[in-house]
Amino acid sequence: MAKPMIDPDALISMFESATAKQGEQLRQAVGEATLKALQARELTLKNIRSTLAAVTDAAGQGAAKNLVAGADVPALLDKAVAGMDDALLRAVEANRTALSTLMAQGADLKDKQLGRALQELEKIEDSLIGAVKKMAQGATPMAGPWTQVLEKMQMGGTQSGASAATAVEQLMEQTTRNLRAARGASLRAAQVMAESYAALASGVLIGMSEAMQRAAAASKPAAPAPAAKSKK
Repeated sequence: MAKPMIDPDALISMFESATAKQGEQLRQAVGEATLKALQARELTLKNIRSTLAAVTDAAGQGAAKNLVAGADVPALLDKAVAGMDDALLRAVEANRTALSTLMAQGADLKDKQLGRALQELEKIEDSLIGAVKKMAQGATPMAGPWTQVLEKMQMGGTQSGASAATAVEQLMEQTTRNLRAARGASLRAAQVMAESYAALASGVLIGMSEAMQRAAAASKPAAPAPAAKSKK
């Protein structure tokens, strides 16, 4: 499996020295690092999961080394998750746009590849929760803080998860609209064909009537010629 394109040492260093006041800066840094890693490879669920695993691992290592007085470790880890969630929002939008564009060009969600892409879109939130759960279940001093973060996620969900659910709903609605449009086009085509058929049938009928009239005229016996008058 290819390594995610992140700098774990840089992330570890950030968490190691982060203070509570730097929470938003930490969130932004994690978001940018995660996004760059996702942009560096194909946007597949496999690559998303490996990136999230690498980021959560680096965040946990750094937080474990944080000796800043008054540092709220669970809060720092929560900012890490928020940063990853920000990056996943972009990933959700990228997937939605790609699928919508293909569907507008005639692709169908029943196609194997598009169907798999839709399923992966639905699993993006599970990927983030799964990465955090793995940290929470690990035999490390960070298991407790990660568990607090996990419980918060499971109660409130994630922005990327909500966005993915909306995107899936929109794509399904687009599929319905496409089907209706296709049916409408088929009905219009059928109507045109029906109208053409009616005109054709009328023409045939007229032709048949004219032919019958000609045949009737041809079969009608000729009137007898008048008799010649005799001379007296």
